[in-house]
Amino acid sequence: MKHGFVYILKCSDGSYYTGCTSDLEKRITEHETGRFAGFTSRRLPVKLVYSKEHQDIREAIRAEKQI
Repeated sequence: MKHGFVYILKCSDGSYYTGCTSDLEKRITEHETGRFAGFTSRRLPVKLVYSKEHQDIREAIRAEKQI
């Protein structure tokens, strides 16, 4: 099974964004560069404030939903 990460970003306006991914470094770069036209792209810069690796991506998805 593919591993995964749950993560929290703090945005420039003080809000937080929670997500999950199988490639944390790539996803953070995508957020930092505004690649996704969404919540974080309008609140740059963002800062990674929390991440946790899970052995199964489904566990990371469950953790994201709990947060």
